[in-house]
Amino acid sequence: CVWDIAYFKNKLKLALIGQSLFGQEVYSHLCKEGHRVVGVFTVPDKDGKADPLGECTPPLPCTLIPIIRFSFHRTLIMGDKKAGLSVFWADDGLDTGPILLQRSCDVEPNDTVDALYNRFLFPEGIKAMVEAVQLIADGKAPRIPQPEEGATYEGIQKKENAEISWDQSAEVLHNWIRGHDKVPGAWTEINGQMVTFYGSSLLKSSVPPGEPLEIKGAKKPGLVTKNGLVLFGNDGKALMVRNLQFEDGRMIPASQYFSAGETSVVELTAEEVKVAGTIKVIWAGILSNVPVIEDSTDFFKSGASSMDVVRLVEEIRQRCGGLQLQNEDVYMATKFEDFIQKVVRKLRGEDQEVELVVDYVSKEVNEMTVKMPYQCFINGQFTDANDGKTYDTINPTDGSTICKVSYASLVDVDKAVAAAKDAFEKGEWGRMNARERGRLMYRLADLLEENQEELATIEALDSGAVYTLALKTHIGMSVQTFRYFAGWCDKIQVRYKCYLSPVCAIIIPWNYPLMMLAWKSAACLAAGNTLVLKPAQVTPLTALKFAELSSKAGFPKGVINIIPGSGGVAGQRLSEHPHIRKLGFTGSTAIGKQIMKSCAVSNLKKVSLELGGKSPLIIFNDCELDKAVRMGMGAVFFNKGENCIAAGRLFVEESIHDEFVTKVVEEIKKMKIGDPLDRSTDHGPQNHQAHLEKLLQYCEAGVKEGATLVYGGRQVCRPGFFMEPTVFTDVEDHMYLAKEESFGPIMVISKFQNGDIDGVLQRANNTEYGLASGVFTRDINKAMYVSEKLEAGTVFVNTYNKTDVAAPFGGVKQSGFGKDLGEEALNEYLKTKTVTLEY
Repeated sequence: CVWDIAYFKNKLKLALIGQSLFGQEVYSHLCKEGHRVVGVFTVPDKDGKADPLGECTPPLPCTLIPIIRFSFHRTLIMGDKKAGLSVFWADDGLDTGPILLQRSCDVEPNDTVDALYNRFLFPEGIKAMVEAVQLIADGKAPRIPQPEEGATYEGIQKKENAEISWDQSAEVLHNWIRGHDKVPGAWTEINGQMVTFYGSSLLKSSVPPGEPLEIKGAKKPGLVTKNGLVLFGNDGKALMVRNLQFEDGRMIPASQYFSAGETSVVELTAEEVKVAGTIKVIWAGILSNVPVIEDSTDFFKSGASSMDVVRLVEEIRQRCGGLQLQNEDVYMATKFEDFIQKVVRKLRGEDQEVELVVDYVSKEVNEMTVKMPYQCFINGQFTDANDGKTYDTINPTDGSTICKVSYASLVDVDKAVAAAKDAFEKGEWGRMNARERGRLMYRLADLLEENQEELATIEALDSGAVYTLALKTHIGMSVQTFRYFAGWCDKIQVRYKCYLSPVCAIIIPWNYPLMMLAWKSAACLAAGNTLVLKPAQVTPLTALKFAELSSKAGFPKGVINIIPGSGGVAGQRLSEHPHIRKLGFTGSTAIGKQIMKSCAVSNLKKVSLELGGKSPLIIFNDCELDKAVRMGMGAVFFNKGENCIAAGRLFVEESIHDEFVTKVVEEIKKMKIGDPLDRSTDHGPQNHQAHLEKLLQYCEAGVKEGATLVYGGRQVCRPGFFMEPTVFTDVEDHMYLAKEESFGPIMVISKFQNGDIDGVLQRANNTEYGLASGVFTRDINKAMYVSEKLEAGTVFVNTYNKTDVAAPFGGVKQSGFGKDLGEEALNEYLKTKTVTLEY
């Protein structure tokens, strides 16, 4: 876009030359800023259709200043990490004048020109143009000289220059293909005809099986796989192409190369003929320059643009009963008759995937082949993050990278929420019989059980959970939870209880990745809602495996969506999203407060929070001491201390204090610390490096304050994130150890005077938390009195960590509110409605 300049009170008279929606948006923003547009130059009408900018105002003579330039094609082809735009003053060549201002952005590994244009150039370019005009109007516009070398304006690449040269690395080939996607399209010759490649990504996992495809100039044949066309560089590495386009303009999924011509024409029913008639009217409205829409009318050859694709998809969705097409459906069927065939097949469900396509990361471990999905799971499909970002998930046993996992963006969150909303409002889930919903949940529970060894292995790799514990608790209780809530599906009293929201958000922690998923999602699904779940960033793998199993169980697409990534991006967006009316969260109190605030400010969505704890365990001198020692150790060291209900502080009656401590230390010395996949291991690694460092600092703080470090307090001298089981005594009420949760294998012991029941109760309740608690005594009256007085959501008597899927679980005070498990958990995902009827 370029302007003629006339100063008037810091506002300008402008004439624009440019095209497309970008030019139209610049025009609109300049008018809002008070500048006066006196003329417009744009491209001639194409096929009888005016450019969007041409609809703004009649053109007048003008001088051309300044100009915007970007070079995304070259940036992507060269594999640069940065891209940008320049606004500069025109010279005689219109492209080498002084710089006025510049903007830059990061380039992700799988970015295309379209992706960079939509994410960066379109929004930031508009802002830059408006800012440039105002700088000129204010007399503050700089003129930064630029060298003439390399300063030529790079227009659209020519098709003849986009042929692929095969004797290069996979990364260079990938950069070349994505640099020409979508215009002009990188191409090669296959079976005597030009074939253009679209949708390239570097292959991170092993090469899947496929059928060889000879490609002219390529030293190694490509492979047509169920995921796409795999291509090979001269370095032995691979990339995958998603779509292919032939010389006649026809586009197909690369996976269908050998079967693309085998589809027969379907005969339309009377109802389908009506749909085709509606779509013909929509085409006619978009292609206003075409007198009559014929079967042979080509959407793009008739002058349609990419924005018209969006309009077509959305208008069909609006006018054809919510029929959901993808933009690619239009590109793959550009002629009207082909497009109607695609629409009809979609209506009939014939074009749906026969099986879920999963691009696994596989590992030979624990005497089995573990296959782990690593992509976002949105609308029933595994897919890379919108911007291609990934992050490493780490094995805490040795600090090695397990795999790269998709890092969900705001766009991915919005897609997942939209999919969940559509799954309820337009899909079968919202109309499904409650017993059928329960049947799906029972089937999912069966699949979890059938795959329990693989799930427990993944949990051990990703979270450091001891395999035997993962098998029994992490996975075992997840199976029980789904079976329990599956039984509730047809017993909810629908006369006055109904689903809470079409879409619920769930954010879970890293200590019990699969079990926390089950505790919340099973109740949510039983109540009839759909969900978007964000696993903890450091432990996403069992949640993604769960997504795969939910698809195999038959859950309709969009009902369950899993978006790995950060709390600051994906989690925050979920708490703010206007289409989510319920959010369930388990995590720290600080983050819980932030989530609650965001939920209130956004749309006052319902929240349930299971937050931090500092659970007291009172051990009286009339207890069964050996049992109290064994259970007390479990109360602290269970799951490496990474346990929300862990006994954060033990109060031991004075007369048995020393003996109790001695016995505990003796038992700790017998514990085996090591590989969580070793069946004899008692104590595995802490979940991640940052948490281990926090635990070591916690111990240092305790020593500085004067508590007695009886045992441990150090990192184990071996690879990985291992912490010694630790015991502190002489902990006084004012100390940091007495007040703050460690969330690790650190036993904090305080003694209390013999017989001082009320005194120890006061000390036990002197905490801001109230999640769990415990008491050991043979005196039933004392046990009941203490249980009544303890301020906690759960009280364990002569046991600990004994939870049951039918028993409600949740805290008070700053440990949160709301319940998981039991019938009460259903109320978190249901609403009560009163209907008054007179007839």
